[in-house]
Amino acid sequence: MNIFRTKSIEQSIADADEPGRKLKRSLSTWDLMIMGVAVAVGAGIFSVGAKAAANFAGPAVTISFAIAAVTCALAIMCYAEFATAIPVAGSAYVFTYATMGEVLAWIIGWNLILELFTAAAVIAKYWGIYLSTVFGLMGVEMPPSVSVFGIDLYWGAFLIVAIFTVLLVLGTKLSARVGNVFTLIKIGVVLFVIVVGFSYVKFSNYTPFIPASEPTDSGAADVMKQSFFGFLTGAAPAQYGTLGVFAGAALVFFAFIGFDVVATSAEEVKNPQKTLPRGIFGGLALVTLLYILVSLALTGMVSYTQLAEVKNPTLTTAFEAVGNTDAAKVIAFGSLVGLTTVIMVLLMGLSRVVLAMSRDGLLPRSLSKTSEKRSTPARLQIICGAAVAVVAGVTKVDLLEEMINIGTLSAFVMVSLGILVLRKKRPDLKPAFRVPFGKVLPWVSAVLCFYLMTNLAVETWIFFAIWLVIGMVIYFSYGQRHSRLNEKFAAARASVNGGTTSTQPRGDEDEDTFTKV
Repeated sequence: MNIFRTKSIEQSIADADEPGRKLKRSLSTWDLMIMGVAVAVGAGIFSVGAKAAANFAGPAVTISFAIAAVTCALAIMCYAEFATAIPVAGSAYVFTYATMGEVLAWIIGWNLILELFTAAAVIAKYWGIYLSTVFGLMGVEMPPSVSVFGIDLYWGAFLIVAIFTVLLVLGTKLSARVGNVFTLIKIGVVLFVIVVGFSYVKFSNYTPFIPASEPTDSGAADVMKQSFFGFLTGAAPAQYGTLGVFAGAALVFFAFIGFDVVATSAEEVKNPQKTLPRGIFGGLALVTLLYILVSLALTGMVSYTQLAEVKNPTLTTAFEAVGNTDAAKVIAFGSLVGLTTVIMVLLMGLSRVVLAMSRDGLLPRSLSKTSEKRSTPARLQIICGAAVAVVAGVTKVDLLEEMINIGTLSAFVMVSLGILVLRKKRPDLKPAFRVPFGKVLPWVSAVLCFYLMTNLAVETWIFFAIWLVIGMVIYFSYGQRHSRLNEKFAAARASVNGGTTSTQPRGDEDEDTFTKV
């Protein structure tokens, strides 16, 4: 049982062309760039910056955004090099399988499912809440949830997930076109917020730019909310100061989540060697500029101490503080539109990761079938959409928001290290994009991503550990035994030993034949 066996790049590319499990290449550079903006510019730009400024970094939240952007950029460079070398669906999971082995690939794939599923469910729930807010601003009372058999049912989550599940089943290109329209609208809203916000800026609000560190009240609850780094070092729970800037970066990193999702679409991109790097970096540059401008406007409009007095501060809080209540309507609308496209991209990314894992047999192979007519994983997309809708509609999934960050950052660490392994194992590969400065930037990326992970709360790490344990149980009870690579290794050993190996069909595999090694 070799759990560190690797899958060759050539085999990954060959599997992507397997009849009945192929995806159609239809996305352009523009589509990818807009997809990155679509998934990153959500309601987070209207809320997470205010939260980080109020509770962690003060006006230095701008530096927090810059740190998060640099960390994301370094990791995305590694993704781009991998994606141009292995242009298939699955992103970090496929990259890890080709470099570090099956068990680590499973862990990363499992963490990607955590990231994408939790993010889609959390944001779908918020979408329903924002929809009610928009109706309320127009004078129409529309409660975000209804009681069914004593359970609060968030109907908006079901509605938006159902709409985009149908669009994704009908075709990736169609979904991208719809997403493009929504994305251009929300960019317009963000630009409006920036222009109006800067008209209220008072430079005195930027002082002190990095507030002095302040202790917080101690207690068991605070220990669970304390950063893991602070817990390990024995530092007393505190906010602001230099550590507060990094804690803010760990929080606002949520706003950059999604660019790795763009890499999952590698198999659906026309000319991926050129299109992927251009699309990913173009989107990241635009998003970073928007975030920094919004954070400067926010902290210049009102003092961070005013934001800290509000339980859940947002951009709306800042505009209300300066007396511009009309802007609240624009922000509410922008938040709703912003969340809409995020949900679409996350649902697509989730299905592509599961598709890649099921192709390899680590999850049931029946999940990897694609539609003959539209070349989309229709069955899988519906299953993913239904699961997200149920969790978003009936549970308190928003309690697990930080799980999204830790799942993403763990994948970023593995991809950054994987580049070093790939270059050593396959020096013959000549990807269209290579991370500059040799080994330096991949190492810096891995260290930065891991450091941001340690700035997440202790309770997040506990939940993460539980998730990993569940994943390993599934891998050793199902994935390892049903792995196609495992069967090929078994066939090769049998051939060497002069024996014969017969592979019994499992589920839908009566129509599949394994290539014996």
